[in-house]
Amino acid sequence: MLSADTLVILDRDGVINHDSDNYIKSLDEWVPYPASITAIARLTQAGYTVAVATNQSGIARGYYDEATLHAMHDQLTALVEAEGGGIAHIAYCPHGPDDNCICRKPLPGMLLNIQQHLGLASLTGSWMVGDSLRDLQAGEAVGCKTALVRTGKGVKTEQRGVGLEKAKVFDDLAQFVEWLIR
Repeated sequence: MLSADTLVILDRDGVINHDSDNYIKSLDEWVPYPASITAIARLTQAGYTVAVATNQSGIARGYYDEATLHAMHDQLTALVEAEGGGIAHIAYCPHGPDDNCICRKPLPGMLLNIQQHLGLASLTGSWMVGDSLRDLQAGEAVGCKTALVRTGKGVKTEQRGVGLEKAKVFDDLAQFVEWLIR
């Protein structure tokens, strides 16, 4: 039975795959961290539900289109399924920072989309795992426990030391998963 306590929401770029200041604009540029796919599969096998919430302003900026984004997400899903795992839902924000949408993190719109899609009454007690302060802020806004990973922008986020009072910090997604399922 799906419950908020067994839901783990992941940011994508910098958590699951390598990030780039120039945006991940193609399937060729979408390169998962070696251990992240296995980590997601392990979560699923341990009884957790995994969802993804990812800001994708490169769409609004014209760097790539939604078909390209879907190709990346299809690849992600296929790799996770090949290792015996699954992703219940992928929510993304295609808007730019000045579009005044309700979904772009640090706003919690994508997390609320995941909650609605999965039919949960609340997200309180679920996990939000990210590499930036805005990921953690989005999670905290809806009652998630938060974890910062040092991959992607995580080291810089940790060094700033702002807004991390409630977050647990891990080297990467695999270390978080190992800790969580232990």
